Amino acid sequence: MAERLAPRADITVTLSLAGRTALPVPHAVPVRAGGFGGAAGLADYLTANGIDGLVDATHPYASVISANAVEAARKTGMAFVALRRPPWIEVAGDRWTEVNDTAAAADAIGAKSRTVFVALGRNDLAPFAAAPQHVYLFRSVDPIDPPLPLPQASYITARGPFSEADDRAVMQSHGIECVIAKNSGGEAAYGKIAAARSLGIEVILMRRPIASAWPAVETIDAVMEWLDHAVTTATDRGV
Repeated sequence: MAERLAPRADITVTLSLAGRTALPVPHAVPVRAGGFGGAAGLADYLTANGIDGLVDATHPYASVISANAVEAARKTGMAFVALRRPPWIEVAGDRWTEVNDTAAAADAIGAKSRTVFVALGRNDLAPFAAAPQHVYLFRSVDPIDPPLPLPQASYITARGPFSEADDRAVMQSHGIECVIAKNSGGEAAYGKIAAARSLGIEVILMRRPIASAWPAVETIDAVMEWLDHAVTTATDRGV
């Protein structure tokens, strides 16, 4: 979305990142990283910087960030929309077990030792320490440091997107019997879901948090239409 907006002379864009990734992907627009100090801090930032529109395009599971964005928009009367890519839908051949959180995912692996591919953020991994009987393969953008207190764990540090062929090769080479992931939606992370289906591997999938009732769109094109209607026609300033 930032790359789509970068060439436009009628909009000044600031891309805000949470700051959890050590080496984020470079972008063609100015970037700020780190928190704001909750909804009140974000509202103060929006007001102080003359922002006219706010787009919540964060990860579907970043519920605190999204809640703060909604509250800041309400507090300031800001034009606001959320970009929410649709979740993946179970299709023929999938073997999904859906759970509410990481602790439930760790429990759902079962008591018998299994070889598990965990594709979650590094901040979500602590509950797996309670299920040390399994053999784990963890993949994350940044290194998991310190390593988890598990007797049988290995780590892949890599940044997606990952194709179905890539993830199938990983699963086959490590003898994976179970995949744990979030229902992130979109194409960039779907490779592991498609690969698990082709190999007949179970996927333990974390359900999405309940989304805000605030209006949301599902595509970047829809965000562009919203900006043209809600922001630039009224103010011709920034987002």
